[in-house]
Amino acid sequence: MKPLPRLSYDGAIDADGHVLEPPDLWEHYLEPKYRDRAVRLRKDEQGLEYVEIEGRPSRVLKGGFPAGLGLMDRRGGIVYEREEKTGLLYQDMAPLGAMDPAERIRRLDMENIAAAVLYPTLSILWIAEAEDEDLLQAHLRAYNRWIVDFCADSGGRLIPVAQVSLGDPEAAEAELRRAVAAGCKSAFAPTFNLARRPFAATEHHRVFAAAAELGVPFGIHPGFEPKWCAPGRYGDYSSMKYGFFLNVTAGDAVRHAFTSFFQYGVFEKLPTLQLAVLECGAGWIGYWLDRMDSVYASPQGGPVRELLPELPSSYFHRQCFISADPDEASLAPVIEAIGPEKFFWASDFPHPDHPPEYVPCLEKLVDGLPEPARPLVLGDNVRKVYRL
Repeated sequence: MKPLPRLSYDGAIDADGHVLEPPDLWEHYLEPKYRDRAVRLRKDEQGLEYVEIEGRPSRVLKGGFPAGLGLMDRRGGIVYEREEKTGLLYQDMAPLGAMDPAERIRRLDMENIAAAVLYPTLSILWIAEAEDEDLLQAHLRAYNRWIVDFCADSGGRLIPVAQVSLGDPEAAEAELRRAVAAGCKSAFAPTFNLARRPFAATEHHRVFAAAAELGVPFGIHPGFEPKWCAPGRYGDYSSMKYGFFLNVTAGDAVRHAFTSFFQYGVFEKLPTLQLAVLECGAGWIGYWLDRMDSVYASPQGGPVRELLPELPSSYFHRQCFISADPDEASLAPVIEAIGPEKFFWASDFPHPDHPPEYVPCLEKLVDGLPEPARPLVLGDNVRKVYRL
């Protein structure tokens, strides 16, 4: 295998890495009454892999698509050949550390990265085609049990994060509490829910209140979304042939969810809640805070002023954090303007839509920061927020 780039700075923490879940995860971890409808990886008549969701073939995760989910390293010419072949390219082409915890620790050692906060892959994709909220909740409970087991023997270097669905707030709160008690250091929800409520709708406040009570941050993370979430101004713009457009603009959903916390006054109601804004870049945050403050002071901001006595930017500085992509060339001045204590960095490993050169990119980004800011962005902010 081609050597992985090594970071010259010590103490770095990847705030948003991913795992490739084993194809049989849900067959083993789902509660027995749901296992006949477990998410599975199958092959079609042409031998191409697809995901089966609620007993039916995926409309998107098909035609060999799953095999490409771990191709970040291969994009960079780093090929890790597995000795044992399963016949599923999704597994056989998985890069070092994507599916095995011991391998992930080995990878971190090679890269001189202290720890990684871990998020799913299949579970942020197939949910876009879920229709049964009860079954969805069961699958997320199963994933959360599995990720705790995956990280259990890592000495704290692999950090599990629970996934919840806001489609059933009562179930989401119960699962958040259970998962944190089991070892998860945070929880997140995708940008949509089957009830089609705004992310920070009043019905969801019980979930955020539980996170605040437990002292864990709550995250907003992008993923695939149902067809009804696609921008209607362009007609049917949800097929994979529009992958460039959809991937570039995927952060819009996160920004909408983030902004809804101000619309619903969540930060004033829950002053100890910490919110992590993930995988949508960070260079935009300066403009966004300026724009929110400007609208807040305008006639259109009246309803929000009744809920928030302070400017939106003040709540961001008090309660929010944002994950940056290492290849954001214009980010350093934004970090200095907003404050380095608000920023994480994230690799998105092993997903191929982010650059495989994340370590050299991170090195360049950190080199461009004032020296006191470097340890904060590299890892100290994550240590503080996740109480590591």
